[in-house]
Amino acid sequence: MRGALGGPRVLLRRLREVMAEPVSAQERLDKIVVLIAANMVAEVCSVYVLRVDGTLELYATEGLNRQAVHLTVMRSDEGLVGLVATEASAINLSDAQAHPAFSYRPETGEEIYRSFLGVPILRAGNTLGVLVVQNRARRTYSEEEVEALQTTAMVLAEMIASGELLSLAKPGAEPAVRRPVHVSGAALTDAIALGHVVLHEPRVVITNFIADDVQKELRRLSAAIETLRAELDLMLESGEVAESGEHRDVLEAYRMFAHDRGWVHKLEEAVLTGLTAEAAVERVQSDTRARMLRQTDPYLRERLHDFDDLAHRLQRQLLGYDHAPTRDKLPEHAILVARSMGPAALLDYDRNRLRGLVLEEGGPNSHVAIVARALGIAAVGEVPNATGLADPGDGIIVDGVTGDVHIRPTPDMEAAYVERVRLRARRQLQYLSLRDKPSVTKDGQPVTLMINAGLPVDLPHLAETGAAGIGLFRTELQFMVAAQFPRTSEQLSLYRNVLDAAGGRPVVFRTLDIGGDKVLPYMRNYEEENPALGWRAIRLGLDRPGLLRSQVRAMLRAAAGRELRIMFPMVATVQEFDDAKGLVERELTHLRRHGHRLPERVEVGTMMEVPSLLFQLDELFDRVDFLSVGSNDLLQFMFAADRGNARVANRFDPLSVPVLRALRLIVERGRAHGKPVTLCGELASKPIGALALIAIGFRSFSVLPSSVGPVKAMLLDLDAGKAERLVSGLMGLPLGTASIRAKLTAFAEDEGLTL
Repeated sequence: MRGALGGPRVLLRRLREVMAEPVSAQERLDKIVVLIAANMVAEVCSVYVLRVDGTLELYATEGLNRQAVHLTVMRSDEGLVGLVATEASAINLSDAQAHPAFSYRPETGEEIYRSFLGVPILRAGNTLGVLVVQNRARRTYSEEEVEALQTTAMVLAEMIASGELLSLAKPGAEPAVRRPVHVSGAALTDAIALGHVVLHEPRVVITNFIADDVQKELRRLSAAIETLRAELDLMLESGEVAESGEHRDVLEAYRMFAHDRGWVHKLEEAVLTGLTAEAAVERVQSDTRARMLRQTDPYLRERLHDFDDLAHRLQRQLLGYDHAPTRDKLPEHAILVARSMGPAALLDYDRNRLRGLVLEEGGPNSHVAIVARALGIAAVGEVPNATGLADPGDGIIVDGVTGDVHIRPTPDMEAAYVERVRLRARRQLQYLSLRDKPSVTKDGQPVTLMINAGLPVDLPHLAETGAAGIGLFRTELQFMVAAQFPRTSEQLSLYRNVLDAAGGRPVVFRTLDIGGDKVLPYMRNYEEENPALGWRAIRLGLDRPGLLRSQVRAMLRAAAGRELRIMFPMVATVQEFDDAKGLVERELTHLRRHGHRLPERVEVGTMMEVPSLLFQLDELFDRVDFLSVGSNDLLQFMFAADRGNARVANRFDPLSVPVLRALRLIVERGRAHGKPVTLCGELASKPIGALALIAIGFRSFSVLPSSVGPVKAMLLDLDAGKAERLVSGLMGLPLGTASIRAKLTAFAEDEGLTL
């Protein structure tokens, strides 16, 4: 049934006039409900707003008792209005009072109205309120009327989100769009940050919702969809995407959605109601997001990301935005919020202003988490719908210790966290007092504590922590932050500065570990089915010897007259190590022939990350000068559990008997061959992990700079012999009780160790 004023387009034009009038928020809402009621020939039109306390408050009405405005409040799961809010979908009834969810409120005077149409007021899939029309006569509202009400609700959503209604609310009963939100995820770093939200992929800001020329908007939409389809076709057919693999599957899914007639039809229908093309995309996507967020099927929820990406790309196409937002203009104390992110993308941001990171995806062992720890920023992963809950500029607290994220925190919550940060700072001062103390256990066992590094910003940590050196310098980070391939002279300068900063303390340079999720933007990326197991690290270096040789040459020249330690990543066979070491020998010969000053001593070692080396240990120790255990990769390969996949990354405990048996074997064979063995993975960066490792024989660790203090404080109070006797007994446990974490925790409590 078409309204007397000519349908949704006329209604939207009239709404635009009302939105532009210089009137109070309440007067604007009152005019809006009158307009909607008249347009739809409805006797009642009401707006309910979801409040911070989770209730729905009547903010405006035409047809019900106006004395009930701001007095009628109901639970968000109460009545038909609550059902619309909870389900985030329209309810269209010819006899509302016969519905089991109907709730009678005598103060409103609505008992005489039978027909009911309610639609959720949605923004980014989140319910902000409910818009309702009612009639005395029993009738079912037409699809056009439902569409008109949904379109109008979108305009109301922007009005609520703008904060215009805050002046109408009592303290503690403000609109929920600005309510404090607490969500939990996976703790990624041992740090806490307070700051303001910056979206890694900023939402498209729509300034014009109402179309002047519907046919023109349809043409704009059609052209943008065709361009989007052409771009996706080009990406899939250009040869830059492998014939198979996860990335291609994602693009194929995008292309399938982009060609879906149902999706396009919904967009066209939204435009026909009077919206601009970009507003139509926003409305359809918000409806889709609201439905999919409430799905229990994990596959369907994952497809939400595909729809989000596609809608975002289409909106940017319509408005002519670049797909890559600028990242060099961060506010002070910026907290990035993203669906997912690779380590290279994180390193693009100004690290002087970046304080934290919140991800919808990304587990504790993902590479982006490792880089976040290296940067010393607070980070939490696996936070559902983080990008839909936070708006740019929102206050936010990121607790990387517990995995808690507080968006728009209350003053009390903020004050509590400020105090926590102060306490942590005082604890760091206590650790600082240990800086110059020898790193020796209570029973006289020396333990070498070094730090992991990869950027110039890490170098001051050597002096701050009193570390014995740099046990792992990740050379790939220089390549990841550069806009183009670093010249040999640039590499040489960095390596020389690192050695200078070390001041005679040892530095272990790991050659390029790129590939997998560490992609260089200026190198062609070969899509692979299993990138973590693919063409990366030493495999890439040996296949591209020019790349590896230029890096080794820069290291050798930087270390002129000094000791140099070079380490190769992801070596799987003794032959690979021989080939890589032979390349170092050739570079030494080259420099010697050309009269360059050589290092005083060159030691060459390898990372122990691939389980195949467990069965080549004697042959390997005959060749290497030292060995470093990369526990992050070693454990994911041992358990066939992708450390970046939240579903499987936590299916095993690193402090389990199989892990400790393998690690003990490595350190025992190293001792038998007289070769030093260091563990430089995340396992050693927590006191309980370091305790277990000391107990099985490790005496050298390379850890996060922030972990030196806690690990050192623990080992100074540790009786290593007593721990070794405990763990030796536990190593014989049946594998049904594989983890020894609880036993170690109890031991630490009995011994007064701080974990």
